[in-house]
Amino acid sequence: MTGADPVAALLRENAPRVLGTLVRRHGQFAQCEDAVQEAMIAAAQQWPAEGVPDDPRAWLVAVANRRLVDTWRSESARRVRERSVIDLEPGDPGAASDVDDTLTLLVLCCHPAISPPSQLALTLRAVGGLTTAEIAAAFLVPEATMAQRISRAKASIKATGGRFEAPAGTELADRLATVRHVLYLIFNEGYAASSGEAAIRGDLTAEAIRLTRLLVQATPADPESLGLLALMLLTDARRPAREHAGELIPLAEQDRGLWHTGEIAEGTALVDRALGSGRPGPYQLQAAIAALHDEAPSDAETDWPQILALYDALSALTPGPVVALNRAVALARVEGPTAALAELDGLGDLASHRVDAVRAHLLEQAGDRAAARDAYLRAARATASVPEQRYLNLRAASLSE
Repeated sequence: MTGADPVAALLRENAPRVLGTLVRRHGQFAQCEDAVQEAMIAAAQQWPAEGVPDDPRAWLVAVANRRLVDTWRSESARRVRERSVIDLEPGDPGAASDVDDTLTLLVLCCHPAISPPSQLALTLRAVGGLTTAEIAAAFLVPEATMAQRISRAKASIKATGGRFEAPAGTELADRLATVRHVLYLIFNEGYAASSGEAAIRGDLTAEAIRLTRLLVQATPADPESLGLLALMLLTDARRPAREHAGELIPLAEQDRGLWHTGEIAEGTALVDRALGSGRPGPYQLQAAIAALHDEAPSDAETDWPQILALYDALSALTPGPVVALNRAVALARVEGPTAALAELDGLGDLASHRVDAVRAHLLEQAGDRAAARDAYLRAARATASVPEQRYLNLRAASLSE
């Protein structure tokens, strides 16, 4: 199923609500999720040829319900289970509920008993409606490996007694933070693929934005969810100019006329709305930084002192080597590469090729071509992204001339 396929888009839109309806009725996440996937496959095969039904969600609920009943009939406790289906949900089993359970599903997929990679996979399958094959392709692992990861995640939810209900109080706040982090990771993997031939995975960025919109709809008063959506939109707005003919284009050299003005306008409005709450958080500050980049007519006219001040605020909220690395880039634009290089020396060990890539750029600005070339080559060897390897090796080659 491709993002451009209207049937696929319709299925992904309905997947979380169909799954939520079934899990709320029957309380068996793993079996309900499998049944929904089978219903979606059936729809993908039938709807293009036979036409989309008048009520797509009711059709999916009915087919998934039949799949569940067929499964339970094959087990030894057939009569007991069929009786429980009738008792749990009286009325038409094919009728679709008007309740939107997307947030509850997101929270359930981000159960603390599940590892972060499994949270990513389960969110994309259960809430995003992607098939196991599509998720495996996105993260460059065999389909069998991804299937095992998803199965283990569902087994962990069952073993820990995870129920289909939204947690309350501080537990809900903690889970929402995890939900936001999972969506942030999905977007980042799409916008800057960590490995493989593709520089950008537009299907993942689009899915992350779609799911974050659903999160914002479910939690409209949460400024950090607003900030996350703003950050995604303001970053995604630059995607058309980020590469050309398979080659990465750094931000300073991008053709800003290619940026999506609609996403910039929406993202900027969301930043203003989120910061207006008076409770600035990490995603809001990152979105504000992205807005300053997007609103600048050119790289030279970017308000770097304001960006540096926002990184100072971000460092106070969430100190860490990644924030410090990004702050060093801003510092170089305000105080020069020498000051930024001194900041890098204090970072310690950060398991990322970006440290050497930033160091190389700063050394090049400082005029140390030999050291910059060596740092570019170290960064190229450390990344699994083919487009990044090409870019870094080309930068190194240009300094060898």
